[in-house]
Amino acid sequence: MSHTYKIIELVGSSPISSDEAIKNAIAQANKSLKHMRWFQVVETRGHLDQGMIAHWQVTVKVGFTLE
Repeated sequence: MSHTYKIIELVGSSPISSDEAIKNAIAQANKSLKHMRWFQVVETRGHLDQGMIAHWQVTVKVGFTLE
Protein backbone atom coordinates (compact mmCIF):
# COMPACT_ATOMS: atom_id res chain seq x y z
CA MET A 1 0.00 0.00 0.00
CA SER A 2 1.39 3.41 -0.93
CA HIS A 3 0.49 6.75 0.60
CA THR A 4 0.34 10.32 -0.59
CA TYR A 5 1.19 12.92 2.01
CA LYS A 6 0.31 16.57 2.36
CA ILE A 7 2.73 18.73 4.36
CA ILE A 8 1.79 21.81 6.34
CA GLU A 9 3.94 24.13 8.41
CA LEU A 10 2.95 25.11 11.95
CA VAL A 11 4.43 27.32 14.65
CA GLY A 12 3.88 26.24 18.24
CA SER A 13 4.78 28.28 21.29
CA SER A 14 5.28 27.72 25.00
CA PRO A 15 6.80 29.50 27.98
CA ILE A 16 7.94 26.09 29.31
CA SER A 17 10.13 24.41 26.66
CA SER A 18 10.71 23.76 22.97
CA ASP A 19 9.26 20.26 23.40
CA GLU A 20 6.11 21.76 24.88
CA ALA A 21 5.88 24.19 21.94
CA ILE A 22 5.98 21.22 19.53
CA LYS A 23 3.33 19.38 21.53
CA ASN A 24 1.11 22.48 21.57
CA ALA A 25 1.32 22.88 17.77
CA ILE A 26 0.50 19.22 17.14
CA ALA A 27 -2.32 19.13 19.70
CA GLN A 28 -3.96 22.17 18.12
CA ALA A 29 -3.60 20.74 14.59
CA ASN A 30 -5.05 17.43 15.79
CA LYS A 31 -8.35 19.21 16.46
CA SER A 32 -8.96 19.74 12.74
CA LEU A 33 -6.60 17.44 10.82
CA LYS A 34 -6.91 13.70 10.35
CA HIS A 35 -4.27 11.07 9.67
CA MET A 36 -1.20 13.01 10.86
CA ARG A 37 1.79 10.68 10.55
CA TRP A 38 5.04 12.56 11.23
CA PHE A 39 6.62 15.89 12.07
CA GLN A 40 9.94 17.58 11.40
CA VAL A 41 11.38 20.45 13.43
CA VAL A 42 12.39 23.19 10.98
CA GLU A 43 13.34 26.07 13.28
CA THR A 44 13.61 26.81 16.98
CA ARG A 45 13.69 30.34 18.33
CA GLY A 46 12.79 32.13 21.51
CA HIS A 47 12.11 35.39 23.26
CA LEU A 48 14.54 36.67 25.88
CA ASP A 49 13.60 38.81 28.84
CA GLN A 50 16.38 40.20 31.02
CA GLY A 51 18.81 37.62 29.66
CA MET A 52 16.53 34.66 30.43
CA ILE A 53 14.45 32.51 28.08
CA ALA A 54 10.90 33.76 28.43
CA HIS A 55 9.17 31.96 25.57
CA TRP A 56 9.86 29.29 22.94
CA GLN A 57 8.63 29.18 19.34
CA VAL A 58 9.15 26.09 17.18
CA THR A 59 8.32 25.75 13.50
CA VAL A 60 7.39 22.20 12.51
CA LYS A 61 6.36 20.55 9.27
CA VAL A 62 3.60 17.99 9.76
CA GLY A 63 2.82 15.28 7.23
CA PHE A 64 -0.56 13.62 6.97
CA THR A 65 -2.05 11.13 4.55
CA LEU A 66 -4.76 12.15 2.16
CA GLU A 67 -8.02 10.23 2.08
